[in-house]
Amino acid sequence: MSLKVLTESILPAIEYELQRQVARLDEPRTRPFYEMLTYHLGWTGEGASPEASGKRIRPLLLLLTTAACKAGWKPALPAAAAVELIHNFSLVHDDIQDKSDLRRGRPTVWKKYREAHAINVGDSLFILAHLSLSELKDKFTAEVALKAEAVIDRACLDLTRGQYLDMSYESQSGLTIQDYWPMAAGKTAALLSACTQVGAILGNADESTQEAYRDFGHYLGLAFQVHDDYLGIWGDNALMGKSTDSDLVTGKKSLPVLYGLGKNGLFARRRDEGPVSAEEVRTLAEQLAREGAKAFTQETADQMTDLALQSLRQANPQAEAGEELFELANQLLNRQS
Repeated sequence: MSLKVLTESILPAIEYELQRQVARLDEPRTRPFYEMLTYHLGWTGEGASPEASGKRIRPLLLLLTTAACKAGWKPALPAAAAVELIHNFSLVHDDIQDKSDLRRGRPTVWKKYREAHAINVGDSLFILAHLSLSELKDKFTAEVALKAEAVIDRACLDLTRGQYLDMSYESQSGLTIQDYWPMAAGKTAALLSACTQVGAILGNADESTQEAYRDFGHYLGLAFQVHDDYLGIWGDNALMGKSTDSDLVTGKKSLPVLYGLGKNGLFARRRDEGPVSAEEVRTLAEQLAREGAKAFTQETADQMTDLALQSLRQANPQAEAGEELFELANQLLNRQS
């Protein structure tokens, strides 16, 4: 099977599985609520499109990992749907907490339906994820199903830790680059690491291979977050579908910001004076670059990328799925949005 055929087989199956899980809410009295979920997932409403749905990176990573362990990927579909539903639960709540108006170029759920409904949408996505996970027991041994579920549950807890640190750092001073890594590990790397580890578990890989896949997802997540921090300041606003001003205006302690604060230069002195306005963003971004933050962030992303690919090589993924994992990793690590 060619790489193209493999991907074209997996992605529609992921979408069908997601639709099947979310359809639990498709009843007469709750249909408007169901439509809030289908709107967020990019299936319905103005601007509905594959772009609005997102790239389904997490379920694809999970299923490709399972296939790269020489196992069938179709039995793992409930876990793939679960990680995508968890990811989207976190996005809905993150948009509320950050007061983000846009997600993938469309109004966010809270902006369209108000905060109270958006909180409920996020909660329902989280519950649907666990109902989906419960179906693993019908396809795998109880031991394997429980192990996979435990990995995902720990990742969910780490997600909340990372989100707490991300929000609390906004009002804290004296933070260093060392404070950044626990936040990034929870906020972004935890779920990606769970995807690759669970994929290996469901693929019946041995313990050392499971650990290598876990490390691959971990470093892939760190590289992804560092690259996201880079794009959040120096990226193309039109490509990202959200404001590139947000990290500097809201006081996010992203990696380049922490680097700039540590330099105690003009950027740090301006930040010490108080909140940054949108009009100042371009000037401050240029100042950060002059102080070395842009180069440092790119170099750090490259380091995490090297560690991710090294771990993937150690896992020794097999056949077409293995080649696709390398290809997907390179696409994620060289994206422009």
